[in-house]
Amino acid sequence: MAKTKKERKPKVKKYKSQKWKLYELGDTIKRKNKSCPKCGEGVFMAHHHDRDNCGKCGYTEFRRK
Repeated sequence: MAKTKKERKPKVKKYKSQKWKLYELGDTIKRKNKSCPKCGEGVFMAHHHDRDNCGKCGYTEFRRK
């Protein structure tokens, strides 16, 4: 039997937490994104080019141009 090299699986990139991008520190802590009106404080809405979207419940607010 001929021995061949063992194939390796491609490495999966691990992303570090990006929570520090959601807050602005100063005298007080300021949240940069809007909070979801259905889920309450602590659940941020994602900021897209034409809408704000909640990742937890799916609530969407469209912005006018």
